[in-house]
Amino acid sequence: MAKVIGITGGIGSGKSIVCKFFELLQIPVYYADARANWLTNNDLQLRKEIKELLGRQAYDQDGLYNRKWVAEQVFTDPSLLQMLNLLIHPRVLADTQNWLEKNQNQSYVLREAAISNAAKQGNDLDKIIVVSCPEDIRIKRIKQRDPQRSETQIKAIIARQKTEEEFASIADYIIQNDEKKLLIPQILAIHQQLNH
Repeated sequence: MAKVIGITGGIGSGKSIVCKFFELLQIPVYYADARANWLTNNDLQLRKEIKELLGRQAYDQDGLYNRKWVAEQVFTDPSLLQMLNLLIHPRVLADTQNWLEKNQNQSYVLREAAISNAAKQGNDLDKIIVVSCPEDIRIKRIKQRDPQRSETQIKAIIARQKTEEEFASIADYIIQNDEKKLLIPQILAIHQQLNH
């Protein structure tokens, strides 16, 4: 049975590029946020429940999940965010289980998610990899990637996430993505450990 390794880190830390390197090593990666986005658009029951919770504006004229509008509603109302998460998270969990069943023959798989607890603390993860990066570099990366976001918006997102210290406290492995330390040797070292 494949070990399930969580990979997490703050916005702009470089989780996606690290995951791409693992994929080059033939390691399957489950992208929780991307799958959640796919499910909100394609799971008909979930679409119905989201509309009942938030109204028709949760989907745009083309019938696509209106992430920006939904985010504006829920981030000022923690109870509404919690209710939305209670709709989406069980669907993502079921989707993850289906994916894991298809990847049983691997020595390990990665599950990428922005939010995570330490391994075995309310999850089925065997280990946690944290991608770490200084805040100033993260802000610069996010501005390049998402030019529509202001620095104030970016800092507000960062403030809602775990601090670097909190991420470090749940980590079994830390990958420094600070533009000083080479990424590939760090990834290969972890890969070798997890493959045994």
